[in-house]
Amino acid sequence: MFKTLSNAWKLADIRKKLLFTLLIIIAFRIGSVIPVPFLNMEALQDVMRTSASTSAEESNAWNDSLLGYLDTMSGGAFSNATVFAMGVTPYINSSIIMQLLTVAIPALERLTKEGNEGRKKIGAITRYVTVGLGLIQGTAFYIFLFRSNVIESYAKSGGFAVFAGAVMILTFTAGTAVMMWMGEQINQFGIGNGISMLLFAGIVARLPVSVRALGSYWNAGVADNGDTKYIFLTIGYVLLFLAVIWLIVFMNDAERRIPIQYAKRVVGRKMYGGNSSHLPIKVGMGGVLPIIFASSILSIPSTISLFTGEATSGFWAAFLNAFKTSSWVYIGLYFVLILAFAYFYTTIQYNPIEMANNLRQNNGTIPGIRPGRPTSDFIAKILSRITLIGALFLSVIAIVPLIYTKVGSMGGLSMGGTSVIILVGVALDTTKQLESQIMMRHYKGFLD
Repeated sequence: MFKTLSNAWKLADIRKKLLFTLLIIIAFRIGSVIPVPFLNMEALQDVMRTSASTSAEESNAWNDSLLGYLDTMSGGAFSNATVFAMGVTPYINSSIIMQLLTVAIPALERLTKEGNEGRKKIGAITRYVTVGLGLIQGTAFYIFLFRSNVIESYAKSGGFAVFAGAVMILTFTAGTAVMMWMGEQINQFGIGNGISMLLFAGIVARLPVSVRALGSYWNAGVADNGDTKYIFLTIGYVLLFLAVIWLIVFMNDAERRIPIQYAKRVVGRKMYGGNSSHLPIKVGMGGVLPIIFASSILSIPSTISLFTGEATSGFWAAFLNAFKTSSWVYIGLYFVLILAFAYFYTTIQYNPIEMANNLRQNNGTIPGIRPGRPTSDFIAKILSRITLIGALFLSVIAIVPLIYTKVGSMGGLSMGGTSVIILVGVALDTTKQLESQIMMRHYKGFLD
């Protein structure tokens, strides 16, 4: 990867793209530390209980809820209520909603088949939905801040309270729109997928927090009267982290190749076909989307609690506690939902009947399988098995860090399986994109 970056830096046009991407990331990090107006920052830090203050003896409720997940995805902007506090989560949710709606609504499905113009229209609709979701999420966050008494007293009383609330909500929403625009600028003038790069930058910004938390556990283990179990737990966490990275890299390019044989056909005086190929099916075809789907569903109770206030006793308190990331109920549901959404995503993205028809139209067959219904059944069977392997892989990556930190009582570690998948996936995809652009610029065609 470092060699690829070095080679890319030597090319002027790619160097400009790299510098532009870096400039956008710097602007994103600057916006992540500018707080919205009318906040009492000291009171805000007391309420948020950021993971920077986590010690080995404390349990961090912040990281056990939706708030910790949003804070990790926004690179710490959420816990400081900054301009970019909402992060790119509204855009991701909007993209997911649009993907689902294109399957359910015929008009949207037709747009996907209209080529570039159709994609532009769907992109415009996605932006509007993103702003709407950002407005809803910003309103929920404002209510949470209002209930937590972190807004200055003069901005909570009289007619000025309405103005202050509107300014804060619109600032959060505008931050989401600006981040969406930044992602699109990276897509057009930079390197890599823009939204993924911003997610990558936010997660990397939280790495020092996890390192500091690990350091506190290590110090608790090596202290004179410390608990030595934390020494082994810290070493185990580092080894687990490295093992997860290796597994993600290994599974990223894993695929099942279905052999395809094309029949010979004569067109005029020329003969075409007669060659062999394969149909690749990736093991992790859904990527990180099933995890994001599952996280979004399980975060609904925590989102509702932002509006209503968190219950301290009774049924609702127990219900909300069950949906914290440190709960066994949450871990079990998380595992099941990832499996379910992996199959759901595969179902809406791959149609075995359409794939079999395309093969038949191109005179292609799978050796030993008759064209038509037998081919579609065979592809469906392969898809089902591959999806199961990929879903189990995602589930294990997502829940093993949660189980490890729960069993070891290691709160405050913000690096979960989802974050690692995003980090490794974005790094690999960006490296491949750089390699392809370098190859394009060094390729000598027949005109040379």
